[in-house]
Amino acid sequence: MMVKRKYTFSWSTIGDQLAIARPSLGATTRVEVYRLLQYTLRDILEEDYGHKKTDDIFRRAGAVAGREFYNKFCTDVEDVPGLVMVIENKFRDLGMGLFRVESINLEDLSFTLNVEEDLDCSGLPDTNEQICVYDEGFIQGILESFTGKKFEVREIDCWCTGARTCRFSANAVG
Repeated sequence: MMVKRKYTFSWSTIGDQLAIARPSLGATTRVEVYRLLQYTLRDILEEDYGHKKTDDIFRRAGAVAGREFYNKFCTDVEDVPGLVMVIENKFRDLGMGLFRVESINLEDLSFTLNVEEDLDCSGLPDTNEQICVYDEGFIQGILESFTGKKFEVREIDCWCTGARTCRFSANAVG
């Protein structure tokens, strides 16, 4: 049975008329407001579904966002260095974090990526938990869109584990 959806993501859902809609406040807000939305939503989802299912939901949402990010900003990119440059610039310009590639193996399509000043967790208390599952999905969505291959992306270091940066391992699968 098909569930009727209230919203299917599109860039117009976010609002492409922000200059008209928010003439005084503009298109930006503070990190605390983003985190207020993310972590209250996560709290309710974990209460209802548990942390594993919640991680899956956030990872899937991140993958949708990564694909949409790619489709909006990266479709003219022809090679990996070009993709990296666009991601670095857009992450910085949009205030998402400072993205950089630590290593790339193009033969087996494996990457180690780093995001400093991460929007999701930089500055949060140590919890001994890697929490950036949305970012895992986001990176997955970008890489799958660029390569046409499936990827598994996992956070291997997180601010919340004391690393003071978020590091991700991304590997093509299948």
